[in-house]
Amino acid sequence: MTAYVFPGQGSQFPGMGKDLYDADSNARIWFEHANDLLGFNLTNIMFSGSEADLKQTNVTQPAIFLHSVVKAKVMGDAFKPAMVAGHSLGEFSALVAAGAMEFADGLKLVAARANAMQKACELQPGTMAAILAMEDGKVEEICKTIPGVVVPANYNCPGQLVISGTVEAVNAACEALKAAGAKRALVLPVGGAFHSPLMEPARAELATAIQFTPIVNPRCAIYQNVDARPHTEPARIKANLIAQLTAPVRWTQTMQNMLTNGANKVVEVGPGNVLQGLFKKVSKEVETVAG
Repeated sequence: MTAYVFPGQGSQFPGMGKDLYDADSNARIWFEHANDLLGFNLTNIMFSGSEADLKQTNVTQPAIFLHSVVKAKVMGDAFKPAMVAGHSLGEFSALVAAGAMEFADGLKLVAARANAMQKACELQPGTMAAILAMEDGKVEEICKTIPGVVVPANYNCPGQLVISGTVEAVNAACEALKAAGAKRALVLPVGGAFHSPLMEPARAELATAIQFTPIVNPRCAIYQNVDARPHTEPARIKANLIAQLTAPVRWTQTMQNMLTNGANKVVEVGPGNVLQGLFKKVSKEVETVAG
């Protein structure tokens, strides 16, 4: 069984999507349609912008979504997922690729999500840190002892958990985690405390937009970040999308569940190869390829 997975923020790179645009006339139509829908020339920033240009949240999120979804669309009949999942932002790409949401609706939601998250970051500055080579339960336990807001945010793979919260609490947690035996506690160059309670203003803002966006049953189950379980029911998919902004991304559990439920090949659709690497850390046997 083939699982198709879609990357999140951090997979962007200068020039992303240019090869697709140049090689495929259908891809060009989708790229230009996105520019029209957004009201600015996203593809120009993707193809010619600098790393700094692409790191702006209001550019990064729609750029990764667009690259991923167009890649899936140009596969045509070859896109035959038994299951799909997306890491954080990638969940929106997965839903559009699997037919649960229209392209225009997905792009508008991603743009609204990026803007809402940026506003939340400005309201309450925060940061994130990668904790390496420590059991998830130990990281969770230590975070609970730190004053202020610091919580597990991304369960990326066994031995790699990202925490998120206020700058002071994340720094304090890093020191405590290193003292308790973490191999590394590395503060990340991000603009805010994603997937933490500090994103509550963004969750509240996006909830209405998601509720009013038409979502239908996808062509296969989508394993969603908040519970790592397969879903096809539109109301549940919407509720999980809304909860995702303040809840952790349970990617380790998602990969384990997909493999347990029969996935033996994983196709990463979008920029980069981060998710292929994470799957290999969970299973040496699974075949991973770029879409």
